[in-house]
Amino acid sequence: MTLRVATYNVNSVRARLPVLLPWLERVHPHIVCLQETKVEDPSFPVQAFRELGYHAVFRGAKAYNGVAILSTSKPTRVAFGFDDGGPADEARLAAASIRGLRIVNTYVPQGRSVDDPMFRYKLEWLGRLRALFARTSAPTDPILWVGDFNVAPEAIDVHDPKRLLGHVCFHPEVHRALAEVRAWGFDDVFRRHVPGPDQYTFFDYRVRDAVARSVGWRVDHVWATEPLAARSTAAWIDLEPRKTEGSSDHAPLLAEFET
Repeated sequence: MTLRVATYNVNSVRARLPVLLPWLERVHPHIVCLQETKVEDPSFPVQAFRELGYHAVFRGAKAYNGVAILSTSKPTRVAFGFDDGGPADEARLAAASIRGLRIVNTYVPQGRSVDDPMFRYKLEWLGRLRALFARTSAPTDPILWVGDFNVAPEAIDVHDPKRLLGHVCFHPEVHRALAEVRAWGFDDVFRRHVPGPDQYTFFDYRVRDAVARSVGWRVDHVWATEPLAARSTAAWIDLEPRKTEGSSDHAPLLAEFET
């Protein structure tokens, strides 16, 4: 049986419903991880997703952050944020067990600027995430880590790597921090299937014709532990929602696995 998983930074879930709901009806992933939902929990549009056959678990905040996991199967062992004595950051991290997999959905801090305290927080955040995986799981477990990582890992993942090197999402320190998490036991599922250039998930609103001109970043990811990555059969970026009027500045990324 094929399991289809999607990650999608919606940049305000309520504002994107006219784009998101038709997309879900068309593509109908079994699991959908959303980031930047930008809504407090009592106002999350649960009913809209329920009508499409999805269970929803979520944690949000007004006007910023927010993560959600939608699933056609009921999630279990739901958890939010860190449990390590530091800031919990529940609106940036959601985890659930679904169909034998552990799904970890993250909206990693962007970092603002290299001289801003949030940049250091971003590096620490990735370190805390690695510690969370090491504390709660093993690389032999079927774990899917997805979301907006706010990191373009390689030169191929940005449209102008020479000019953009040093940006908070394309910085040597961030690359090292992300590589540390990856070294724990993850594989980049998208690159396993699509090794070529011009594959981006984020296209800045401020850049004219960014999608048509392929002026983007690949900062949204689906990573899996090796036993699960080995069962992946496909991965792709769906640009159609990004081309739709009223869309998020991100495009959804999807992957399929044999279960």
